[in-house]
Amino acid sequence: MNIKSLLLGSAAALVAVSGARAADAVVIAEPEPMEYVRICDTYGVGFYYIPGTETCLKVSGYFRYDIGVGDLSGIQDITDKKDLFTGDGFDTNDTYWKRARFQLRVDSRAETELGTLRTYAAINFNYAASREVLGGPIAIVTMDDSVGIEHAYMELGGFRVGKTDSLFSTFTGYAGGVIFDDIISYGPFGTNQIAYTFTGGNGFTAAVALEQGDGALIAPVGFPSFINLYTLDSYVPHVVGGVGYTAGWGGVSAVVGYDANWEEWAVKGRIDFNATDALSLFIMAGWASVDDDFFGGADSPNYYAGWGGDWAVWGGGTWKVNEKATINVQLSYDELEDFAAVANVQYELVNNFVITPEIQYFDNFDDDFDFDSAWGFQLRGQVNFGG
Repeated sequence: MNIKSLLLGSAAALVAVSGARAADAVVIAEPEPMEYVRICDTYGVGFYYIPGTETCLKVSGYFRYDIGVGDLSGIQDITDKKDLFTGDGFDTNDTYWKRARFQLRVDSRAETELGTLRTYAAINFNYAASREVLGGPIAIVTMDDSVGIEHAYMELGGFRVGKTDSLFSTFTGYAGGVIFDDIISYGPFGTNQIAYTFTGGNGFTAAVALEQGDGALIAPVGFPSFINLYTLDSYVPHVVGGVGYTAGWGGVSAVVGYDANWEEWAVKGRIDFNATDALSLFIMAGWASVDDDFFGGADSPNYYAGWGGDWAVWGGGTWKVNEKATINVQLSYDELEDFAAVANVQYELVNNFVITPEIQYFDNFDDDFDFDSAWGFQLRGQVNFGG
């Protein structure tokens, strides 16, 4: 075998091997299609489709920090710690009220043959100061963590079931745009609720709700123990109903609530007026059926009428000064001559970061009731996220 024959044979062998490999080529699998998050603009800003479903989801919330001073916003008359430990008496001091809050909101919506199916939850995570009475004249400030469910409900076809604020407060739009809008109460807040709302296409709205009620544990004079005034007895629910109308000029609304425990009524009406594009005004009035001599000369309880006496009025306005600053003012007064005035400025320092300084004033004008006027000041910083 010569050199030429050896080269030809080697070349033929290489061609044969190459052909065999070509016939048995490696096939690379196609990548599975990637499902990107899709924006859901049906329900507003911030919603997106949950991958693999037709349900839209929005996650949002805020971080808030509050600082309060004075009789209405601070923590008053706590025990001087040095006096407490040295035995020099029980002189009192005043200090700040502070709260750090993170609120998480989750909102899901999907279209069904019965309408929009919605779930909504707002959960508060708090770290706040509070005044705790230890006994006798001794009171101290404690700092505590807490978690609270502000809202947790589902909606379908106009029906709502779950925990939220009472329809008596929400249907008339709460009160003004100030932080302390309920120095004179206009209604209750968190309660279990079964409600139905009808929304017409012409600005007309009507709603009805069955509510479980709520109420802090208190010990009325003459009672040997604590009781909860407003949670239900004998399965009979509290009942709320309201009607309203909105238009370009503003709106009008009215709501009535029946306290099933104490068999008392409360009625409230409100008128909103858009004076200009920048200025909106409102006035609201409430009346309650109250037994003036229910127990030891005190008024009978009424879940829906937290104001003093038979009636109360609230009024105020919001003026949008420019794109960053808004001024809110609210005045309120009730039959027992309680008077409250609150004003604030909401200023958007940067996008989604709002600073709100607020001043509050309260007094009672009844000459037979020796009451010194009370002031308060609160500063709030809040960062919103998620739309």
